Amino acid sequence: METESVKSGLSEQSSRGRRSRNHTHRSNRLYSNRSSRSSRHRKGEDSMAPFQTSVTLTDDNRDGQEVIEVQILPQDDNWGENTTAVTGNTSEQSDVEDASLGSWPGEPDTGLGFLCHRYLGSTITLVLSVVAFLSPLTMVVLPKLGFFPALVPGSVGTQQRMRLLSCGAECKGLLVSLAFKLALLAAGAWGVFLRRPRATMPRIFLFRAAVLVLVLVCVFAYWLFYVVQVTEGAVQSAVGGDPVEYKGLVAYASSLADTLLFIHYLAVVLIEIRHLQPTYYIKVVRSPDGESRSYAVGQLSIQRTAVWILERYYTEFPSYNPYLERLPVSKSRKAGSSFKFYEVDGINNSSMQQSQSRAMLAAHARRRDSSHNERFYEEHDYERRVKKRKARLITAAEEAFTHIKRIHNEQVVHSPSKQAHVHLVSTVSSIPMDPHEAAQAVFPSMARSLQKYLRVTRQQPHHSVESILAHLADCLSHDLTPRAFLEPYLVPAPVLQNEKEQKRVQTWALICEELLSRPIRHGVTFQLRQNDISLICHVRALPHFNITEEVVDPKSNKFVMRLNSETSV
Repeated sequence: METESVKSGLSEQSSRGRRSRNHTHRSNRLYSNRSSRSSRHRKGEDSMAPFQTSVTLTDDNRDGQEVIEVQILPQDDNWGENTTAVTGNTSEQSDVEDASLGSWPGEPDTGLGFLCHRYLGSTITLVLSVVAFLSPLTMVVLPKLGFFPALVPGSVGTQQRMRLLSCGAECKGLLVSLAFKLALLAAGAWGVFLRRPRATMPRIFLFRAAVLVLVLVCVFAYWLFYVVQVTEGAVQSAVGGDPVEYKGLVAYASSLADTLLFIHYLAVVLIEIRHLQPTYYIKVVRSPDGESRSYAVGQLSIQRTAVWILERYYTEFPSYNPYLERLPVSKSRKAGSSFKFYEVDGINNSSMQQSQSRAMLAAHARRRDSSHNERFYEEHDYERRVKKRKARLITAAEEAFTHIKRIHNEQVVHSPSKQAHVHLVSTVSSIPMDPHEAAQAVFPSMARSLQKYLRVTRQQPHHSVESILAHLADCLSHDLTPRAFLEPYLVPAPVLQNEKEQKRVQTWALICEELLSRPIRHGVTFQLRQNDISLICHVRALPHFNITEEVVDPKSNKFVMRLNSETSV
């Protein structure tokens, strides 16, 4: 018993020493950083107020007591990030700022190489399209400017030149037809292809490359035969043959416009229409939270399918919150179970050690078997707290909106370009204010409930005070309801609603065993990865639906009621 008391005393002294050292270290950290958190002097989540506290710990000789000075400071810009989150990591309390390190992707590379890769294809397409569009006009205008020897005044007579350049009724009809064809070609190209590139793909787009090659070959062939025809006409005119007439050149340019229109139609079919009919089914699963969606797509290449999936991801998937993966740990799991074995008689034999080891293994197995129960109760308690905070937030928002009323003045003309005028109804006075001032006046009444809800749902890093006030002012200026104001916070979807995801360029890595320019097929699996988030996509072919007709005899639509002694009719 003496051995047990000595060891117990030593363990208590060591534990007190560790607690004192931890307390000293924590006090020094709070004093040096002037942090806004003090877990010793607040009651859970009820201390989340829209203020920031500066805690200073001093140790004076005032009867051995410790003096704590608390100063309330105005809230800074990072109100949603200066909080304490309970995680399931090695430490029980960690900053949200520390937990978010490495979670959000940085800005992508926007250097010269990226810009060249992004706009090179569009620039080549634009240049080639402009050359093809101006070619028919150039073929018609060049003879009038005297660029060919067959129509130069020195080579032929003036009367013959006037006859060659004359344009009768048939020639004028061809010119009008050419003008309308070029106008339709320009309108079609502007409506379908003149747009900013939505994605920068690692491989070339085969259909677009094929269309561009076809346009290049067509324009080169027409110009080649055009020059040959005019040159041969000049040679025939020199030896006394029939020269080329202007009407023939106009018809030649009109045929080039017809060919370009057909190529444009082919491009629309291959690039814009071919993939509209659903052919495959794609299952998209997001890691690490396991959110999934299913889509039906048509004939697309693997890289174009990846772009199509990302468009749906940013507009349909809920926003991923990495902090929700670290739910608060229960007291039983935080405390854990530690076993201490004491040698009462001072005897340390092998049988005693084996029995202790078996006891520890059995206790560990029992804890492991009951871990699913702890997880179930933790998730149930978390859902209960979320619903409770949500109800309080909705009530606070409804009460806050009752204090705002719009000024109804018939002399003031409200227009979308002008800010709406609202005023705060108070027991003292009614002061006219603009929407932003009204939002600043009404926000403190709901700030505490909103901050608690954002904290329990781990959304504080996603919303700043400025964004909340701007959203509240916009809701007040458009006479929206409290539910409409709370929608971005109650429904964390889609992904683009998150301010962290609102970037001009989003960089993803596409991983696939197949060549990315090949079309998708049954059984293909590819992955899209961005830092800790990955989208795994499984492609399956849609089945062939065999629809048969079944004729129902109208005479069979007759019924007979069966009655018995127990029927209540």
